[in-house]
Amino acid sequence: MIDAFEVFLRIALAAALGAVIGLNRSRKEWAAGMRTHMLVCVGAALAIIVSAFGFHDVLGKNVVLDPSRIAAQVVSGIGFLGAGTIMFLQREQIIRGLTTAAGLWATASVGLAAGSGMVAAAVIATAVIWLILAMLKPLERKLSAWGRPASGPPRLRLRLSDTAALGSVEAIVSRGHLPLRKIVLRRQEDGDDLVDLIFGPALRNDQLVNLADALRELEGLQSVSFESASRTPPSPPPPTD
Repeated sequence: MIDAFEVFLRIALAAALGAVIGLNRSRKEWAAGMRTHMLVCVGAALAIIVSAFGFHDVLGKNVVLDPSRIAAQVVSGIGFLGAGTIMFLQREQIIRGLTTAAGLWATASVGLAAGSGMVAAAVIATAVIWLILAMLKPLERKLSAWGRPASGPPRLRLRLSDTAALGSVEAIVSRGHLPLRKIVLRRQEDGDDLVDLIFGPALRNDQLVNLADALRELEGLQSVSFESASRTPPSPPPPTD
């Protein structure tokens, strides 16, 4: 049977390692921050301790237990918590939170390692996980951008003071039968909405200019700028009043 001090050391280690991983998520203001990662890590550590040592009093009385049984349930059950951190943003047509969900799953594994007494494995895994979360994102962006055209697809950026104006924007684009690929909406701190209209490469520069001129007549439009598919984007039209 494991003594109380050893239980304390293992759970404290799990809490500390979970905090190290969650600190990066908290710094970036993700939904699952430091406290969430600490709880996941501590809970997983306690689960493996209970699984390994919690039934010692009944063993040997025609009872045989597999000490890995609860650990296996932790690994699969953490998926429900991870799924809660994944969001599908319908307007932006993107999925966010996958990295956080994967980090929670990995943190649970760190807790299992710490709770089972594999200190070296828990510490090494924490260092690797933190390195992946905190250091590799800039490298990932550079590798993703490698080989892409420098200009990117043609796009139109709007600043709207009235969200209802977005419907008028979509109607104007639809009437022009333009190759619209995606609309990205971002709420600004001042209450305005920043809208990016991203088009396919078939859109000509003159069509982009004409669309910008048409949208400038909308009520609630604060400013409009555009970027063509050429390497040197045209100068944006001046903001509207």
